[in-house]
Amino acid sequence: MRNNMFGKKRGSALAYGLVIMASVSILLTSILTFVTSQIKNSLYTNAKEQSFQIAESGIHFYKWYLAHSTDGRTTQQLQSFWNSGTALGVATPYEADYQDPSTGDIIGRYRIEVTPPTQGSTIVIAKATAWTVKYPGSTRTIQVRFRRPSWSEWAVLANDFMRFGTGTEVFGKLHSNQGIRFDGLAHNLVTSSVLEFNDPDHTGGNEYGVHTHVSPSDPLPPTAVPDRTDVFEAGREFPVVSKDFNGVLGDFAYMKSEAQAGVNGSRYFDNTNQGRHIILRADGTFDIRTVRSFNSSTNNIINYQGGWANYPIPDNGVIFVENHVWLEGAVNGERVTVAAANLQSSAEKDVFIGNDILYTNYDGTDVIGVIAQSDVEIIRDSQTDLRIDGALVAANGRVGRANYGNVKSLITVFGAIATNGRYGFAYTDGTGYTTRNLYYDNYLLYGPPPYFPTGTQYAIDLWEEI
Repeated sequence: MRNNMFGKKRGSALAYGLVIMASVSILLTSILTFVTSQIKNSLYTNAKEQSFQIAESGIHFYKWYLAHSTDGRTTQQLQSFWNSGTALGVATPYEADYQDPSTGDIIGRYRIEVTPPTQGSTIVIAKATAWTVKYPGSTRTIQVRFRRPSWSEWAVLANDFMRFGTGTEVFGKLHSNQGIRFDGLAHNLVTSSVLEFNDPDHTGGNEYGVHTHVSPSDPLPPTAVPDRTDVFEAGREFPVVSKDFNGVLGDFAYMKSEAQAGVNGSRYFDNTNQGRHIILRADGTFDIRTVRSFNSSTNNIINYQGGWANYPIPDNGVIFVENHVWLEGAVNGERVTVAAANLQSSAEKDVFIGNDILYTNYDGTDVIGVIAQSDVEIIRDSQTDLRIDGALVAANGRVGRANYGNVKSLITVFGAIATNGRYGFAYTDGTGYTTRNLYYDNYLLYGPPPYFPTGTQYAIDLWEEI
């Protein structure tokens, strides 16, 4: 009886031990599976992070590549670079190995795909996809936007002293390579490339690079600069880096050659007589007529030679006149630049404006660029209430209006102004335009007019992981 009971106890202990061993085995298996999965997940996560860093390395490489391939190039040279078919990443994706900096071993690879700028744009899109050797399926992708700043990025960009008087309201950035006296209302940032300067409009000591005489006038250096948000709503900065005005002459030669070749319907007109009167039409055409003579004191046309001719507006093209231009009219769905420059002699040419230049659409589809070798001049008998839609450039002269001794009511510029010389539509004697409104067209930031001059370097202005 006792032996039987002992046997039963031994059997029960064996079964109990088997249960414990099975439980421990299951537990250990679960732990090993969990640990293994965590290690794999950790390795996968680390590979994803490595892929991200390799993708960033690809973007930095392409930034270096653009700097060495395009920095300092003119618009024509830049266009040739993108059209050459040899730019990395454009025709076919560009791939390269990534090495461990410490060992030199290849640990990953990146692929770069590039969308070059379209006609009339300065934007380049570069997409870098990367992976590691051990986990080729664990990819990360970064996309960046490279852009060369255009001269149409400021409400006003100047290479000379600027004075904005009472009655001036500006919606957009302002910059001068010299000093700025601002007595109106600036809704955006105002910058200057000088710390201080001698204001040519009055005597006294040096004043800060950006200052105001709106009561109470800014103190003289070295007294601290007050905020003055009543004048500078978004603030002011000085000194900042200067903007280079020297590249525009090369762009004139490019625009002329494109016009002579008829690219995108572009048109070239020679230096016959005193220039051309151009009227842009909302039906997609423009009228043009030769000017025989004009009054150099008022800049009004006196008479013509021959009649009007009519041509299609070159969409994403240029109308190049190797003489003066009198410009007015409207566009509807076109992007066009009108240029006046004499590349055959030293007699520089102007663009004269007396009547409205208008967009039909204000959604970025209508863009007008006006580029003068010398001045963009508002004539004496201009409209009392004048509106100019477009980006204006005076390469060697100034955008403004001479002191004709008469008084006008309102001038509105919706677009951008770049002026080598001192800008101005009014004078301290009360003549000129009493009210000056400068509105920046935000669509010009990424879509400047065709053949518009740009900066000399690409910079990243948008970064995202996709």
